[in-house]
Amino acid sequence: MAPRSFWKGYLKLSLVTCQVAMTPATSENEKVRFHTLNRETGNRVVSHYVDAVTGKPVDEDDEAKGYPRGEDDYLILEDDELDAVALESTRTIDIEMFVPRDSIEWIWYDTPHYLTPSDPVGEEAFSVIREAMAATGRVGISRLVMYRRERAVMLEPQGKGIIVWTLRYGDEVRDADAYFGGIREEKPEPKLMSLVKTLIEERTRPWDPSLVDDPVQDRLLDLIAAKKKGRRRPAKAKAPEADTPSNVINIMDALKKSLAAEGKGAPKRR
Repeated sequence: MAPRSFWKGYLKLSLVTCQVAMTPATSENEKVRFHTLNRETGNRVVSHYVDAVTGKPVDEDDEAKGYPRGEDDYLILEDDELDAVALESTRTIDIEMFVPRDSIEWIWYDTPHYLTPSDPVGEEAFSVIREAMAATGRVGISRLVMYRRERAVMLEPQGKGIIVWTLRYGDEVRDADAYFGGIREEKPEPKLMSLVKTLIEERTRPWDPSLVDDPVQDRLLDLIAAKKKGRRRPAKAKAPEADTPSNVINIMDALKKSLAAEGKGAPKRR
């Protein structure tokens, strides 16, 4: 059963409009989570907001959002005031422009969402926008209010649907030259390149989602299952012994030895 959508609105391109629904493409629901308990009673610990000056608990009805305008001086903003500044992009994804798919670097991608038509009447409009983007190799750029902030979003055709990527704000992406600028621009020797390419080919495998499984999560589930049954906790996993790196004096020799080891012990490429 598909998760319920968390946003419903309209997808608009010029005079073409259709109703759509959006759902986060990723989830952490399967992640093992813990509650904080009182060890003596076994009861859950509940957190409350406390007034920083009086030390008294604050009722939920008295909680408000404040903007700092000086030391210990805040401007209180009510929920209805915040709602009043909502933009049209709160409920409409109006595609303002298109750009080549490869022109947006991965570092700008933030969070993916699945966008689908929410009623049969709008499916044709949705499909033609999706297929036209796919045929031209373009992605759409729009703006959308999400989580109380307006964000730039990228619309990417994907199968029968569209992926809506929220894009990071400009001040969130650091300049790569500040980190990579000091690395010398030297072209490696052709022989070394050839050996490394061969090593890459030897280690190339088809992508499998199991490669990003979390082994710690699996062991946590084993521990919980064992404690439920009153058994002793599973044996502590022994970390693999790491090879102590040494200064490589001859890269060519090191690569030749690596390829020899790959040929003996590595599984054949499928």
